[in-house]
Amino acid sequence: MHIEAVKAAYRRYAGIYDTVFGPVLQPGRRALLERLELKPGERVLEVGVGTGLSLPLYPSSVRITGIDVSSEMLHKARARVARRRLENVEALLEMDAEQMTFPDASFDKVVAMYVVSVVARPAKLIEELHRVCKPHGEIFIVNHFRSDNRILGAVEKALAGFSSQLGFHADFDLREVLPESHMGDVSRVNLFQKVVRLRNGVSHKL
Repeated sequence: MHIEAVKAAYRRYAGIYDTVFGPVLQPGRRALLERLELKPGERVLEVGVGTGLSLPLYPSSVRITGIDVSSEMLHKARARVARRRLENVEALLEMDAEQMTFPDASFDKVVAMYVVSVVARPAKLIEELHRVCKPHGEIFIVNHFRSDNRILGAVEKALAGFSSQLGFHADFDLREVLPESHMGDVSRVNLFQKVVRLRNGVSHKL
């Protein structure tokens, strides 16, 4: 996935994203927030914040920064923050997740919402998630991953040829970029989505 293809896809999605993708992906967002176990005062980075659908789910006692490559999606997110008066949202920034400009160890917890199958270099993204997370902090990934079911897997493989148009890899397999020994805790949200929890402090460079 080239970044310009991703931007073009989400430029098309921006106006309809909440209606089309909101209900489908919201269970994963809620499941991830339940697993975060946030403490008052913690700083959280949400990578792939999109239109900000998850932002109202965070407790008001934590500080949130969100990034996304789509200016159109961020416009929707900023409007949501203003409308809902989410004063704990510190910033919403247009930024490439593979080349974040934050200093090392900036955040207590880092969240990647439906972004690992979108970027061009998932392994580089994971390295960056670890870099900006504090030592012994935690990283959470929620995403659709390639199904082990033969029929579903075949459908995903067929859709993979349209990745540039879809804006994500339909047959993405996290095991291709994250060895089983580094996988951390994995919990299933539903048939299509999983939450992966990684503890920082261990090198995940591949």
